[in-house]
Amino acid sequence: MKILHLLLAVFGVAACGALRAADTPAPLVEVVYVHPENFTDVKEAYVTTDRQRDEYLKELKENIEDEAHNYIPAGQHLALNITDVDMAGEFEQWHGPRFDEVRIVRDIYPPRVNLEFKLTDATGKVIKQGERKITDIQFMDKPNTYFPDDPLRYEKKLLDDWFYDEFGLVKK
Repeated sequence: MKILHLLLAVFGVAACGALRAADTPAPLVEVVYVHPENFTDVKEAYVTTDRQRDEYLKELKENIEDEAHNYIPAGQHLALNITDVDMAGEFEQWHGPRFDEVRIVRDIYPPRVNLEFKLTDATGKVIKQGERKITDIQFMDKPNTYFPDDPLRYEKKLLDDWFYDEFGLVKK
């Protein structure tokens, strides 16, 4: 009889945990960086530490998660794999000493992000998927609502524009 009570207690706790997990909605978007150590502009040549790279990527991921609700309807899920990030600008070392630490932003150095995505509905059915290499050669001519001192402002704007072009705004 004690074994029966023990089994009921264990299964009861497991069932409650499963109910709580089922009540928790899946995140609207799941961002995965695929081999970020190989990304064009967040590898060792351009960021001095793994921590600095991780901070840039964390900030970009948080921005994607914050903006996703504008483009992905409730009940849908976007799996987003980012395979490369090439930030706007370049290091023009030929200008002299210490210019290897200064990113020069010119229109000839546009931001680029390579990604793969899969949008599914609540049942897991694929609505849309694909691979994109996005860039914006007019990035300096467009309004940008991110703060001028944000080092990722062009990449964030690029991804916002991609969301809009790929999925459109959510009707509220």
